Amino acid sequence: MTTLNKIINIALVLTVSGVLISCGNTEKKSSSSTSDRSISASNTGQAGVVDEDSKANILKIAKNSPDHTTLAKAVAAAEIQNVLVNAGPLTVFAPTNEAFEALPEGTVENLLKPENKSKLAKILTSHASPASLSKEQLADGMNVYLATGQYVKSEEKDGEVYVNGAKILGTVDASNGIVHVVDKVFLVEN
Repeated sequence: MTTLNKIINIALVLTVSGVLISCGNTEKKSSSSTSDRSISASNTGQAGVVDEDSKANILKIAKNSPDHTTLAKAVAAAEIQNVLVNAGPLTVFAPTNEAFEALPEGTVENLLKPENKSKLAKILTSHASPASLSKEQLADGMNVYLATGQYVKSEEKDGEVYVNGAKILGTVDASNGIVHVVDKVFLVEN
């Protein structure tokens, strides 16, 4: 190997090493022109991204709603946060705290136990549809396909819209779909 080749090889190794070292540098650099985005130490994946500038995603809406603290706890216990931040579109039927409280005594506490994580995830997933379904579409009556592979009926009764027997109390648009606040927890059979 000639001296020139050795010098080129050494320069190449130093360049690659410098790039690898700089990529490994995790020190936060501040810039007034970038939006405030950070990663929460308690979350992994996209659910851990904090972005105060963009329109709220479904997870953020649930976490910031005082009427959905039980739902937010259940989503965390089932470890399905990343599903609710995916690009979507998703429609989530979000039961209120009162809807969870209406379940038989001890049901929520039992579902939040680590050994019931998969059962809880299935119940929560039965509240999501891999589509963007407006209240108007649901009012027309349809079989709503759920993320669990099952179907539930939507209908309009007395001027109110119901999905799987749960009344839609309100609707919030999210960056990745639609959140319909509902008054019942779906307990869909296998």
